[in-house]
Amino acid sequence: MNIFLWVLQIILALHTAMGGIWKFSNSEQAVPSLSAIPHGAWMAMGVFELVLSLCLVLPAFWLPIAAACIAVEMLVFCGLHIASGDTNYGPMIYWLVVAAICTFIVYGRLALKPFTYAAIA
Repeated sequence: MNIFLWVLQIILALHTAMGGIWKFSNSEQAVPSLSAIPHGAWMAMGVFELVLSLCLVLPAFWLPIAAACIAVEMLVFCGLHIASGDTNYGPMIYWLVVAAICTFIVYGRLALKPFTYAAIA
């Protein structure tokens, strides 16, 4: 289970880092339903995502917190999408899948295979 969780964390870290970098290079081409997010907040989210991606792969106590933050961000995106009235639910399904993976990582690290420094060595 530990190896499976690490693989998920690495994949999520790469996904999150790509999302953070994407926010810097395509900030004006965001999903239309996310246009309610101010440009400055969008850029701050990019930096935050890069930090979270590092927290997912570096052995630290806040590993479950990083995954939980990503899940919350995905749920906020879903809420903004619903509030925008957009009837294309493709992006929302994607965000819900990412949030579910994050939730599994949090559950896995807190209940199934608690994170310890001994697990790394």
